[in-house]
Amino acid sequence: MSAGPEYTNVSSLWKGDSLHQQVLASFPLCDMTEEDLTQNPQFCKLLATLVQHVDQTGLTVPLKTELDKAEQRLQSQRRLWLRSESLRKGLQEMIQDHCVRKQHATLPPDQNMFYETMQKCLQVAQCVRQLNLSSTTNQDQPSVLGLNPQQVMELMPLEMNVKRMKQSLPRELEKHLKKKCLSLLSYYQPEWENESEGLKNSKLSHLSSQLDKEKKRAESLKETCRENTLLLQRQAQLYLSELTKCIQLLQSLILDHRLRIQTDLDRKKLDYFEIKCELVVQKIKTEMVQIQLDMYTPDSISAHRKIRGKLESELKACQVEKQSVELKLASFEILGKEFEALAEEYCKLKQEIEVKNWALKELTRFNNK
Repeated sequence: MSAGPEYTNVSSLWKGDSLHQQVLASFPLCDMTEEDLTQNPQFCKLLATLVQHVDQTGLTVPLKTELDKAEQRLQSQRRLWLRSESLRKGLQEMIQDHCVRKQHATLPPDQNMFYETMQKCLQVAQCVRQLNLSSTTNQDQPSVLGLNPQQVMELMPLEMNVKRMKQSLPRELEKHLKKKCLSLLSYYQPEWENESEGLKNSKLSHLSSQLDKEKKRAESLKETCRENTLLLQRQAQLYLSELTKCIQLLQSLILDHRLRIQTDLDRKKLDYFEIKCELVVQKIKTEMVQIQLDMYTPDSISAHRKIRGKLESELKACQVEKQSVELKLASFEILGKEFEALAEEYCKLKQEIEVKNWALKELTRFNNK
């Protein structure tokens, strides 16, 4: 069970074509891209080998054969049912048309008898069919209203009327179907509505083939639309993957470029803030000068100059007095500690004299009051 011969056959089978494209075309329902197959070559070979054993839907050849046979049987049963159902619908339409005509005009008695007999036969047949279905599906349960098909068949019209109805039915049914076909032809090709009866009959003979061609064309267009949809989905996936790669590449380029210019950008920002700071400082200085100009008028400046001169002269006088006091203190320091005690006693006496003078003044002022 080695895989070597199979892979050799696969390579020879797909020789001359793109293996990836063939695998994607053989499995349209799989959500795969050509990039996935490129990244997994062994899986791609396995899928190429499976193409010989399965179809595009994933079914094996034997299962597909059985499915086709079951589909054929189903189509056969469906055609039989459609045939009988179409006939029943046509008969019901004939009865309805007769009821409408009877409301607007007086019809011959034999025609009324024909449609009444046909209506009763249809009703009895439908009831018998329903009873047969209920008896086959639910055998343990009682039938509808406790009836059986034989009892319902007793409600059939007279046998003579049924025979007459059967003799006239093909002709009447043919007229009804021809009328419907002509209505369908008028709908399908309105330009033929005013043509002669012979041309319409000739056109009716080709109507089924034309409708079949239109049906096949619609199915072909539907299949083409489905294939285009799958191709569009695959291309959209490829586009999104490529777009994601481009976005990632663009992000990396933007990041690299930003890192390269970040230093230059920071330097320019620093120069900008330095210049801005210098401008703010100059503006502050300008405001201070303006405040000084508003505060110091020529009159206030001359007054300040006079005050300054006076203060400088007083400062000089104080400095001279300070120097004279310092000389006196220096001469007193020569006398020693005895003079220091004498000076302290002098200060105390002076303070007492000042206190007594103040008390005397207060007493004198109190006596004068």
